[in-house]
Amino acid sequence: MIRAYLGLGGNVGDRQGALEQALSLLVCRPGIQLLRLSSLYETEPVEAVGGWFFNSVAEVETSLGPHELLTVLGEVEEACGRPRLRERGEARMVDLDLLLYGSRIIAEPHLQVPHPRMHLRRFVLLPLAELDPGLVHPGSGTRVSDLLAHLPKLPEVRVVAREWFAARAGKRSVS
Repeated sequence: MIRAYLGLGGNVGDRQGALEQALSLLVCRPGIQLLRLSSLYETEPVEAVGGWFFNSVAEVETSLGPHELLTVLGEVEEACGRPRLRERGEARMVDLDLLLYGSRIIAEPHLQVPHPRMHLRRFVLLPLAELDPGLVHPGSGTRVSDLLAHLPKLPEVRVVAREWFAARAGKRSVS
């Protein structure tokens, strides 16, 4: 089993509901177990059109390989209303990113792990640091909390809810 971190985001419609739907679909898949979930954050758009995003990070344990996991993320996005073929930066119901896959570094045309821009994004590093401030970025060898400390305070990222998935889904807390 491999520990992986997934970025979740969306800026169209019922943002929280769409992320809850995506998480529900993910945890129903064989080979994926949700371990912990960060708070839900509202994030000023960066390189994207539309309104503010809701973002979170999920820590999962998986028996799926990185390519299989990426395929599942695409299938869940599609099931949640996001078309496979899309323009970069467009507004979206659900956006799922494979941020980290264990300590592996993968550089392939359709799969890059760690996520190539995660070290530049507060909306990724803040929830990652919430889950594990000592987590080390495999490419740089730097702790995510240190990467976060060196980023500018803007664009704004603010907490919306702490136990958002468990609270609305009526399930026990995963964190």
